[in-house]
Amino acid sequence: MSSLLKASSILEPSIYTTISKNLYSTKRNIWANAQTAEFVASANSISTIPKSTGLPEIVVTGRANVGKSTLLNCILGRKSLVNTSKKAGHTKALNLFRVGAEPGKLILVDAPGYGTRGRVEWGELFKHYIQNRPELKRVYILFNAKHGLNETDKLMLAALSSSLLSERGAQAFTLQSIITKADTVPTAKLQGTISNMKKDIWDAAPLCLPPIITSAEMSPPFGINQVRQSIAEACGL
Repeated sequence: MSSLLKASSILEPSIYTTISKNLYSTKRNIWANAQTAEFVASANSISTIPKSTGLPEIVVTGRANVGKSTLLNCILGRKSLVNTSKKAGHTKALNLFRVGAEPGKLILVDAPGYGTRGRVEWGELFKHYIQNRPELKRVYILFNAKHGLNETDKLMLAALSSSLLSERGAQAFTLQSIITKADTVPTAKLQGTISNMKKDIWDAAPLCLPPIITSAEMSPPFGINQVRQSIAEACGL
């Protein structure tokens, strides 16, 4: 744990070490009670995407089997609210979760994974959602620290980057990467690994916000508070 903290402290942007007291207090209140996070809807086709509740929304995507469901359970503070599976492509729909006591503070959307096990129709569902959801504030894209970025990841980043601006020229939503499973990379190689991943990310998507480094399998999990802070900030909370 201490070695990962030491290595990652060099890599993390200073924004994460200068949290304002007001923002920290708000973030803490949002995530304080895990029982307030609830599954609210699922959409496996464009026609079944639920109407907006008016709450700000963020969506999380990533290559199939990147550790997305495990990370989301940590973020939500629940052990099994988001179903996990070792089989790639387990998530087959847009799954919406309300965060905060009713009527809620925000909606977290778990999107199907892309890549080898990701189906074409899942991609169309995701594309329609991000292009037609005015409540969407930020897209988070996950990358496995052990595997780095492949060509599919880079194409996905480029596609998201091209979707950032609305037809009016305004930025429709923001984009941020999350690096998962940092504990699977030897500490001596972590800084170089992250540096290479950052280069790949920014080559494909120059407007992508700095990555957040995480490990949901550590005890306690690493980087989760930074992700929660980022979500709260993206939603204006």
